[in-house]
Amino acid sequence: MNEDPIERAVRLHGEALTALQAGALDQARARAAESLELFERDSGPFHPDVANVLNCLARVHEQRAEYESAEQCGRRAVTVMRRIRLDAEGPELDRLYVQVLTTLGDMTRILGRYEEAESCLREATTIAEAVLGPEDDDLLTGLNSLAVLFKHSGRFDEAAALYSRALQTAERAGAGDESLATLFHNIGGLEHARGQFARGEPAARRSVELRERALGSEHPAVAADVAALAALIDAQGRFDEAEAMYLRALATFERVHGPEHFDIAVNLNNLAGVRQAQGKPDDAEALYRRALAIKEKLLGADHPDVALTLNNLALLLDAAGRDHEAEQMFERALRIFVARLAPRHPKIVACASNYVALLYAHGHTTAAYVIESEYLG
Repeated sequence: MNEDPIERAVRLHGEALTALQAGALDQARARAAESLELFERDSGPFHPDVANVLNCLARVHEQRAEYESAEQCGRRAVTVMRRIRLDAEGPELDRLYVQVLTTLGDMTRILGRYEEAESCLREATTIAEAVLGPEDDDLLTGLNSLAVLFKHSGRFDEAAALYSRALQTAERAGAGDESLATLFHNIGGLEHARGQFARGEPAARRSVELRERALGSEHPAVAADVAALAALIDAQGRFDEAEAMYLRALATFERVHGPEHFDIAVNLNNLAGVRQAQGKPDDAEALYRRALAIKEKLLGADHPDVALTLNNLALLLDAAGRDHEAEQMFERALRIFVARLAPRHPKIVACASNYVALLYAHGHTTAAYVIESEYLG
């Protein structure tokens, strides 16, 4: 007996979600794509099931570091739901709309379009709180995403307030290990961004513990938690301990994702810093350059994460006496940060300070004064 197309589409969507959760991304993408084709053929392009599968497919593309494709799926899902909500209403439609808005907000944040990301996430959290309730999981997800955005855009106090609210709500509602692990991971990341490394370590350790309990030690989400913990340990000068954690995470990422993925690039960038601190500049340079190539390929040449690695590589080259190369990289990094981040963002200040120090050290006092006056005055 032939399977009904809609029943098959529903089954395939469920299998895609299960595969995504397990980190089986090729399988997840194939199942979601087939499910989407069946729903579109049977129900038309503007149907909640289509938006739901598009949302799943966006998350699959995100995990595969296919960010442009992820954003396209997320944007299409939002378009579908906005059209549906013109003619229909109900809590399940509201929930799906919140979910697709949150996904689009996450994708535009990853791509560095912070204003659009904030618009999506504020709309999502406003609807979720009004319609779904103050302890709903989708509201917690939206609050967490908004806090991540605030961290990236340098609004640390706003991020901390949202994390505190989300964590209290999650604990009161009896959230599962994975939801709590994500919050603790991001709280640790916020403290890293604020320079409060020891303060962030307990939250990062808690995220590893919770996620390992939920998913096992070999899951890529656990590797991401381990890498985040390593960054906090690295920043406290415990380089050998951090190196072992970075290598563990890197092995998992490469096994699951292959040689080119954003998580690999972040890990390589951080491992390069450790190798630099250990007095291995050649190893550090090779790692920085590999990280830079992956980031440029995935995110484009003018993304803030590209600028971060440019700044780090410039510091290494400056220390090696290759001041002309370093100056070019500092200039490019600063230009990217200024174009994409708010004035006085910590990354702008740090990069400008590094650039000015190089210029003064090599007698370029006029150029140094101009940059100092514009970005550090």
